[in-house]
Amino acid sequence: MNQAFKPIRLLLVRCFQLLAGLLLLPALVLAQEMPIFDAHVHYAHDAFEVVPASQLIGLMRKAGVRRALVSGAMAPGSIDDGAQKLYALAPELIIPSLRPYRMREDVPTWYRDPEVLAELEARLKKYRYAAIGEFHLYGANADTAVIRKVVQLARQHNILLHAHSDRDAIERLIRHDPEVRILWAHAGFESPAVVAEMLGRYKNLWSDLAYRTDMAGDGSVNAEWLEVFNRFPDRFMLGTDTFTLERLHYIGEHANFSRGWLKGLPAQLAERIGYKNGEALLAQVWKHDSAKRQP
Repeated sequence: MNQAFKPIRLLLVRCFQLLAGLLLLPALVLAQEMPIFDAHVHYAHDAFEVVPASQLIGLMRKAGVRRALVSGAMAPGSIDDGAQKLYALAPELIIPSLRPYRMREDVPTWYRDPEVLAELEARLKKYRYAAIGEFHLYGANADTAVIRKVVQLARQHNILLHAHSDRDAIERLIRHDPEVRILWAHAGFESPAVVAEMLGRYKNLWSDLAYRTDMAGDGSVNAEWLEVFNRFPDRFMLGTDTFTLERLHYIGEHANFSRGWLKGLPAQLAERIGYKNGEALLAQVWKHDSAKRQP
């Protein structure tokens, strides 16, 4: 090659390398995004036709969700189909949770309904679950015979209780069995000070941060929450809470919003809340009874 053209050739090579790097940059940025453990997803039977299971799996993967704790809803003729449909399509992604509602009308009465308890027992014998819930339970309603049995089932099957509850109900659940493990949905919608007090008192209590609009409204972390996170770095995890059909499409937006405020934390703490705490907690229960059948 003519030596006069060598500098031009080198320049062209460098330009092509730079262009290739720029084209690859979005993929590299995506690959470096923090994975998400979503500890609060619902997929009830009324969503099947609107958002098919395959579509929801695609939304989760596009959002960078590594694992998700998903509950369906018990319904006549299609008991808990939601979580099982998703698990069948993506067992590496979905961790099923058993929600104790046959229909939405069960929400205010399930805690005293022995028929709900019978269905829970039958389902737990047939399939694997990592949790019972998310369920709604408040105050003295946690002292019924049905709830005492639910706590026993959680201990018997070595699984969590995912409780949308006030402080009073959480304490009553723990009094039934101090060793039961509880994931406190929405951190009870309590103040950071109350959450810190509860976590300090109960070693088997964890909190998801689903729908906590007070926690990071401007994309940052307020000082009160930051103090609690630093004190209990292994006790918090994220959650989208897809309690309506529309919020199933919110999984990606929530994941990106969460990554935004997590950047304001020290890297190790951000990773714990973003995905490591969920994986550590659910790994304890999901590997148990691995011989149980799936549909």
